[in-house]
Amino acid sequence: MPEAYWLYEDGIGEARATLIDDDRILAARIELPGRLRVGTVARARLTEFQLATLDTGEQVMLDRRPPGVTLGSAITVEVVREAIPEPGRAKRARGRMTDATPATGPNLLARITATGVPVRTLRAHEPDLLEQAGWSEVLDEALFGEIAFAGGALRMSPTPAMTLFDVDGDGPLDVLAERAAVAVAHAIRRHGIGGSIGVDFPSVTGKATRQAVAAAIDAHLALPFERTAVNGFGFMQIVRPRPRASLPELLRDDLAAASTRAALRQIERVPATAPNRHRLSGPVGACLDAHPDWLDELVRRTGRTPIFNA
Repeated sequence: MPEAYWLYEDGIGEARATLIDDDRILAARIELPGRLRVGTVARARLTEFQLATLDTGEQVMLDRRPPGVTLGSAITVEVVREAIPEPGRAKRARGRMTDATPATGPNLLARITATGVPVRTLRAHEPDLLEQAGWSEVLDEALFGEIAFAGGALRMSPTPAMTLFDVDGDGPLDVLAERAAVAVAHAIRRHGIGGSIGVDFPSVTGKATRQAVAAAIDAHLALPFERTAVNGFGFMQIVRPRPRASLPELLRDDLAAASTRAALRQIERVPATAPNRHRLSGPVGACLDAHPDWLDELVRRTGRTPIFNA
């Protein structure tokens, strides 16, 4: 296989993709169906001065008040940022007025194909290359925020204002900080984190040491991004484009649904000769009851109806 490649799965309730290089996951992405995607161009009406309501009923915040357009007027909108889940409420999708022809934005498969990196589509009856590469470990990172690296660990905490990384570890602080910078850069890419990002490094002394930490970020985090220097308290801020929710934001928005989709992925891969009885937690069972289409799809794919125990 080429040095780097995408693995793609059309899963039950979600599409999944990972960028693999040297047997490790460089980027992990999940896309949920029915979401308003970046690049979508749709008819709408201006319902507030910076709010457009699409003909489908979805609302999009506009980047600026359209000049010369009165409330209630028909307009065409292009989505430039998808809705971002947050505790208690969600940031609406953002868009801008356009003269383009209405069209649906590219889905996950189209986006990874457009990178030019080879894509391999996985089937449930094939070896689980996604899991072999560390899929479950990446999901655990996203859900619980604990990311280990040589000599230390990161704690990743998404907040409405920014995603925060806290560094902990042993050994010389300058070595720990540089290793942490590399780990942060890799985690940002792996989890698709955008927007404002704060990193609390150990309080290293000396301008040269702080510059070395910043240089490690520059060397391992792909553009575009902007950053501050590491200040005297060890804090750096990074700002990246944020076209859609990060993996932690997406999964933490509905833990029961994320766990249910993960369980269905495992059940789908159980051999036809194996027992068909499965134990589900209460929240996962309730979520599956709320999504009968997921169970129908599981039955269609496997050819048998599973038996669940609480």
